[in-house]
Formats: sequence, structure tokens, C-alpha cells
Amino acid sequence: MQLYLPIADLPVNVFLVLAMGAAVGFVSGMFGIGGGFLMTPLLIFIGITPAVAVASVASHIAASSFSGALSYWRRRAIDPALASVLLCGGVTGTTLGVWAFTQLRALGQLDLMIALSYVVLLTTVGSLMFSEGLRALMRTRRGALPPRRTHNWIHGLPLKMRFKRSKIYLSVIPVVVVGILIGFIGAIMGIGGGFILVPIMIYLLRVPTSTVIGTSMVLTLVTMLFATMLHAVTNHLVDAVLALILMVGGVTGAQFGARAGQKIRGEQLRLLLGLLILSVGIRFAIELVIQPSDLFTIRELGVSG
Repeated sequence: MQLYLPIADLPVNVFLVLAMGAAVGFVSGMFGIGGGFLMTPLLIFIGITPAVAVASVASHIAASSFSGALSYWRRRAIDPALASVLLCGGVTGTTLGVWAFTQLRALGQLDLMIALSYVVLLTTVGSLMFSEGLRALMRTRRGALPPRRTHNWIHGLPLKMRFKRSKIYLSVIPVVVVGILIGFIGAIMGIGGGFILVPIMIYLLRVPTSTVIGTSMVLTLVTMLFATMLHAVTNHLVDAVLALILMVGGVTGAQFGARAGQKIRGEQLRLLLGLLILSVGIRFAIELVIQPSDLFTIRELGVSG
């Protein structure tokens, strides 16, 4: 059944978009991430312009993050103080990201920048996560203990603050910088950034895993909601019809994904997630090299930017 998307300016198969939302929701539920890194490329592959894909997926990520954040809040698995400091940087980064998004669109370079960003970010992060997951899996099979974590130079920075829920004493400088980075990337690429934020918080900031996911979801929720509002007001690119279809499919798929994720060990999840991220990055690179005109066909959207 075909349905016309007013902002994307093209008809799509409703069942195809629902299936995509359900598939990404399944992945999100299994790995505990937003899934924007997968949804945005899928929308681009079916003919939706990168600008509309990025702006519309932001609302989808915000909706899915809300239910997750609410669940973690009830379990007291969110650090309010840490989330507040992250949000100070996240809101700033999102504002800068939407501004850069608007400027690149005006220069006609937005599609290329989104494509290159996905290729570089996904292949890099995917390779690192895959190799780390593989090493962890090999250590588990050999029965070896994981390497002991030690403090790094980040923990020697000034302006320290005590985050009681996470039980850490840390400078607010790297926390704000991380928030700015995630907000900026999310606004430009249409991703929640959870697959980047969680490893940074665990391995660099040494935040306990008990509060990492819930706190990262709060950042994702607020930054993606803010990005949706800015994209809607500034660029008029949020397709509400597309976002609604994706939400319905995503909520359904996430329920099954969460159940499947509980049956897989942590190192196996990291290995699979790294492989998935790397595969999407490689697919983007192949499309960009072989058929760039087919991947990024410039169409007039009939809206003012």
C-alpha cells in the first residue's frame, strides 16, 4: 500500500517502512541503543533525501528513548547530576549541529557531508567495537580475566564534581565536551549517539555500567527532541507521517529485541553490534563510490530553508 509523504515528496510502501521500523526497533531493543545509525541510511537507500531522513529520524529516536529513560528512572539507574552536566553540552552541541546542517544545506553540500560522515564514523567505530568484542570473546573462552581499568589523564583535570549516584569524582570539562560532541553529531547525522556515548562513558570517564545506559538515554531524549524542534522550525524538514510510521514499527520491534538481547552474553552483543555498524559503513562507502548519483539524488522539497 502506497502512502505519500508530504515533506519527503515521494510515495512509499507503508509495509516496507513499518518493517524497517520494526527491524531497527528489534536491533535497538537488543543492543540498548537508539538505532538512528541504521534507520537513517535505510531511509536514504529507499530514496528519501538525507536531509529529510536525518530530521525525521530524530523524532523517532526521541520517542523510543523516552520509554527507555522512564524505565531506567524507575529503577534508579540514572544519575541526575551527570545527566544535567551532559545536557549542558548536549543542548549546545545540538544547536551548533543544526546551524551547521542549515549552512551545509544552503551551500548544497549537505548530502555529501552526511554520506562521508557515515562512512568515516561507522567504519571507525564498527571496527573498534568489533575488535574489542572479538578480544573479549577470546578472553572469555580462554578463561582469562579482563584487563584492569586504571585512571587516565582525564581524571586529573580541574573543576571536579562528585556524582553521587554513579559514585565517581570527575571533572565537568570532559563531560560537557562529550555532550557537545554527541549533540553535534546527532543533529548532523540523525543518530542518538548511544553507540558512541556508552563506550566513552565506560572506558574513558569510568562511569559504572549500572548508570551508563539510563543516563545516556536521557541525553539522547533531550538532544533529539531539541533537534526535532530546531529542524522543524529552521529547515521545515521533519516529515511527521514518516516519523509516525517508524515509531509504530519501532515500538513493536523493540519488545522482541529486548527479549532476544537477554539471551546473549555481553561480549557477543558487542561483537554483533560492531559487525552491524561496520557493515552499514561499508555499504555506504560502496554506494558512494559506485553509484553516488543514485544514492543522493537532489530533489526540490518545495519548502523554504
